[in-house]
Amino acid sequence: QLQLVESGGGLVQPGGSLRLSCATSGSTLEDYATGWFRQAPGKEREAVACISSSGRSTNYADSVKGRFTISRDNAKNTAYLQMTSLKPEDTAVYYCKAAYLISTYWGQGTQVTVSS
Repeated sequence: QLQLVESGGGLVQPGGSLRLSCATSGSTLEDYATGWFRQAPGKEREAVACISSSGRSTNYADSVKGRFTISRDNAKNTAYLQMTSLKPEDTAVYYCKAAYLISTYWGQGTQVTVSS
């Protein structure tokens, strides 16, 4: 059983940066593809970025390409989402997801608010 805990969210001004972390326990992260999702009020949860278990392959939603970077440190069992040039429309609860074969795990989410 894998447990995921997100951190690093908060209030930031437009144009600012935040780094989200997804710390895992209960199993090693290296077997799991990992992704970041977000859900804004009244909207469906959407995929933001994902990274393969090795870290060699990444994908991004068009809305965050060039601004967000997903990474992972398997030795630390942690995945990251570096967010720059933040916009008000990036405001959402951000969730970390880990998946391996038929197993899928979610964190509890961390709030990101972009506002002046």
